[in-house]
Amino acid sequence: MGLFGVGGSSVATPVLALLGAPALIAVASPLPATIPSAAVGAVPYLRADEARPRAAAWSVLGGIPGTIAGALLSHLAGGPALLIVSGVVLVVAGLRVVQPIGESARKAGTQRRHHRLLLVGSTALVGVFTGLLANGGAFLLVPMYLLIFGLRMRQAVGTSLMVVTVLAIPALAVHWALGHIDWVLAGEFAAGLLPGSAIGSLLAHHVQGPAIRRAFGWFLVAFGLSFTIYRIIAGQG
Repeated sequence: MGLFGVGGSSVATPVLALLGAPALIAVASPLPATIPSAAVGAVPYLRADEARPRAAAWSVLGGIPGTIAGALLSHLAGGPALLIVSGVVLVVAGLRVVQPIGESARKAGTQRRHHRLLLVGSTALVGVFTGLLANGGAFLLVPMYLLIFGLRMRQAVGTSLMVVTVLAIPALAVHWALGHIDWVLAGEFAAGLLPGSAIGSLLAHHVQGPAIRRAFGWFLVAFGLSFTIYRIIAGQG
């Protein structure tokens, strides 16, 4: 999570499902650990001036209502379907992230970032998926900042971690009220995620941004593809 800006929930949900957690419990139980681990991971990026607090603030403005709406809709889709959707979205996002991002595309993205309504609306859509899939939204926020709004990789990661810290709060509140949180499992997950996130965020500053971006993209593709295939086969069995 500290290295790529994702992993608190988007990657944890498939891992917990593979370890045998029921579908909706696997979807929602990583949320309590996501909030403090994202905050811890964001600190080195803020200190290095590699996060964009203003973009994060506008993102939160759109993301919170979207997250609440998505969380309230989550029980309609059902746990198994949400797990498959999680894997598919990881693959799609990863395939786009591994492709080079030219300077002209980055400049166009910077111009789009100044259109606040576009930033708010885009993050509201991310928020719906955040609430629906019960994660902090980073697996969509990082590609969004990279591909649409012109941030570089470490800037995208740092900004994403700031936004995730906030968006995970309403998602947690709604899923807690719906009874989707296994607090024992959440505590065990937090015990590993918090120190890991802190270490990863420090390591990120010793690796070049393009290398992190490519590694991030292929990580999403490999993880999402293998998990999606597993869930489809398991569902047929």
